[in-house]
Parts: sequence; C-alpha cells; structure tokens
Amino acid sequence: MSTPTFVAAPGSQPQSTAIAPAWHTVGVLVLLASMVALGLHARGGDQLNQGHHRLVGYLITIAAEWLIVGFIVLGARWGGASFRILAGNIAPTGRTIFRDLGLALAFLLIVQVVLGIATALVGHFIHSNPNAVLKNLMPHTALEVTAYLLLALTAGICEETIFRGYLRRQFTAWTASAAAGLLLQGILFGAAHAYQGTGMMIVIAVYGCMFGSLALWRKSLRPGMMAHFLQDAVGGLLLAKFLTK
Repeated sequence: MSTPTFVAAPGSQPQSTAIAPAWHTVGVLVLLASMVALGLHARGGDQLNQGHHRLVGYLITIAAEWLIVGFIVLGARWGGASFRILAGNIAPTGRTIFRDLGLALAFLLIVQVVLGIATALVGHFIHSNPNAVLKNLMPHTALEVTAYLLLALTAGICEETIFRGYLRRQFTAWTASAAAGLLLQGILFGAAHAYQGTGMMIVIAVYGCMFGSLALWRKSLRPGMMAHFLQDAVGGLLLAKFLTK
C-alpha cells in the first residue's frame, strides 16, 4: 500500500496526511535510537563529567540532530512536501513573530507548573537523582557555554521538526487519531532522553505531549521552537550556575 503524499500548495495540507513512507520513518527511528545509545554509553562511562567529552558531546549531538532533520527533509521532498509543510504557519512578518514569541512565553509559564507537578509525582514513585546527571550535562566554561547555546538552538529547531513536525504527523496519519499521534511522539521524545534516567523520561514525555498540543493548536512549529530554545538555553544556564558551584 502506498503512503499518501502532499500534492497541494504549502500550508494547505491536512495534518492527518503522512509525508513519507513507513521505511523512511523506520530510518528516522533508527537514527534516534543510535543517538540514545550513544548518550547512554557516555553516561555509563561517566564521560560527560570531563570537559573535553562534554564539549565533544555537544558538537556530536548538534551534528546528529541536523543530520536527522536533513534526512526528514529529503523524505518529505520524496513525498512531494517541503520544510514549510513540516513547520506549518511560519510567515516571517513582525506581527506573527511577536505573537508566537508571546505564545512561547505564556506556554513556558504553564509548562513550569505542569512539569513541577509531574516531577513531584514521578519522584514519589521513582527515586532518582536527576541533578547528578544534569550537572554533568551543563556547561562549565565559556567555550562550553557557547557550544551549549548552539546546542539549545539546534534542539529548538531540530527536535520540534523531528517530533512535532514529522513523527506526530506520521503517527496521526497511520492511526487516524490526533490524540494517538500526540501521545506516541511524546513517548518517543521522552525515550530519546533516556540518558537522564527513568523518572525524567516520564516527565519529558509529558513535556513532549504539551509541545505537540501547542503545535497542533497553532498549526505551526515556531512557538514551540522558541519555547524549546528558551527553556533549554535559559534553564540550562541557570542550572549550570547553581549545580556546578
């Protein structure tokens, strides 16, 4: 059975339409699994506790995420789509940009409350020490801070494209359910952060579902990209300041 493709003008496609064949999605999942395996290996070997390995880890992650996005864009083009189809409504006008920035900031306020509750609930059942892992992941030097900010920008663009722009659409099309698409991409988003431990995987899965809901409601990845970057950049630098003392 062939997979439906995009044939109309950008921005007019229903989000229930798949944009690439199943084999392509399997390839994306394999690439993601490879990233997770590398992250778990680095954590298991305590390599992220060393400055050199931490910086190299940032750069490898940046390259890997852009590689996956490149593969997704190629797959979309094979199906007759484009990055604009993946990203949704991203008209570069001042009004829409500032509106999306406002949505991103409001979203982050809501996220902090929800994730605080989720973290407390998960922590009640799963005892872990995420701060120890996060301390090793956070930048310690000026050079690492620069690389980390590039990583945060990459995560904002690439992870929203991968999970909310691509996987959510694929799963929605195959299950004929927007709710299933949101849930499945959220679970995979949590699994992609397995190196942070089981408890944080669950919390991040909730985080991913919230980002998916934002993208579905706004019909655009831009607010999520902005919020994702701000969360990782500002939150990461604050954590670095307090955890690395």
